[in-house]
Amino acid sequence: MTSNPPGGQAPGASAGVCKRPGCGNALPAQDRGRARQFCSTGCARRYHNDARIPAPAAAPPAADGSADPLATLEGVTRQAAVLIRAAREQAASLDPARVRAQVAEAEAARRRAEAAAVTAGARAAEAEAETQALAEALDAARADVRAAQSATAAARQQADAAAATLEQARRDAAGHIADARAEAAGQVSAAQSETAQAVRERDDAIAAARRAEAETARARQAGADARAETDRTRADAARERDTLREQHQAQLDAVAALTAAERARAERAEQLLEAERADRRHLTSALAAPASPANGNGNGNGNGNGNGKLPRAASGDGGQQ
Repeated sequence: MTSNPPGGQAPGASAGVCKRPGCGNALPAQDRGRARQFCSTGCARRYHNDARIPAPAAAPPAADGSADPLATLEGVTRQAAVLIRAAREQAASLDPARVRAQVAEAEAARRRAEAAAVTAGARAAEAEAETQALAEALDAARADVRAAQSATAAARQQADAAAATLEQARRDAAGHIADARAEAAGQVSAAQSETAQAVRERDDAIAAARRAEAETARARQAGADARAETDRTRADAARERDTLREQHQAQLDAVAALTAAERARAERAEQLLEAERADRRHLTSALAAPASPANGNGNGNGNGNGNGKLPRAASGDGGQQ
């Protein structure tokens, strides 16, 4: 029976060793995809956990309040490194290129499972061919036994011995056939389980890709909402600016109106003052004028009563003025 190396590995090719220190297990062979560095997912997880920088415990503050700023800065730096590494791993888990690589690995695993199933079928066919050959040999032995029985008793004994040998061979052949069938059934079951595992990994990769697309859509929606909020803020600012401009213009108009009213009021007051000054000048000139001699009483006041006083009407007019 012919046998093929597992996973399509070429004969004589040296298998790699797990990257985790202290493991030493051989890497599982694969025909496509990226080269593996760890023998299992558990080894990869333990390697990355060991490679992380442990966050230092926060030192208790000094009693006098004089804590070492360099020690505090070192602790903050280590915590920042851990947080940055965690953020990078989360971002890498949503990378479309990594999702496509996982899908490719799942497809390669499915193809390897199919190749293993084909190999198991070929081995089962070879076992059936060997069974057919044994059956033909058994028929030939039976013919020899019948010929030996017709010859002599010695030949009958030889035939009995040959029959016993043939029976043993039959039992051995039956055992080999049963072992071959069990091996073929185990390989078929293993191929089916690997195929199911590949299908599950493909479904997980598709789900991760869908989640990444949903996250991208939410990010785009958030950007659109931010732009809309910015537009609304600009519109509100423009309306508020226009309102302030109108209010300032109204205040300027009111100040101009008040200034014009005060100016008109001052002009009217000045006119009234000028009229009062003219009346006083007129009264002063009337009081300072010389008395007329045509009054006939010889007192020289010009009013005819001889008391030197102005008439009541004139004094009343002057008072009003």
